[in-house]
Amino acid sequence: QVQLVESGGGLVQAGGSLRLACAASGTIFSINLMGWYRQAPGKQRDLVATITNGGSTNYADSVKGRFTISRDNAKNTVSLQMNSLKPEDTAVYYCYMRRPLPPYDYWGQGTQVTVSS
Repeated sequence: QVQLVESGGGLVQAGGSLRLACAASGTIFSINLMGWYRQAPGKQRDLVATITNGGSTNYADSVKGRFTISRDNAKNTVSLQMNSLKPEDTAVYYCYMRRPLPPYDYWGQGTQVTVSS
């Protein structure tokens, strides 16, 4: 069974940087969309950034200019470089991969990011 394994979360001061990484433990063919979502305590899970297999990216307005998503199609990995972190970025971050055919969404277990003021 394929699992997404995340790494790179932790505690950082405001203004600092973290890099999240996510890799599939097995082989997933034809992933067309990868991304990151986050969920703060008491709030819904929200999109942070996505990237298509062609390299097109989409970002939440709150992270534009600070976060950068990238992927390695050959390795089925996706990363999120987070700079100029703010306390409001504190959340559990979830990796996401979508297989179009047959359709299936894969989710990671989540990694905690805490930004102190």
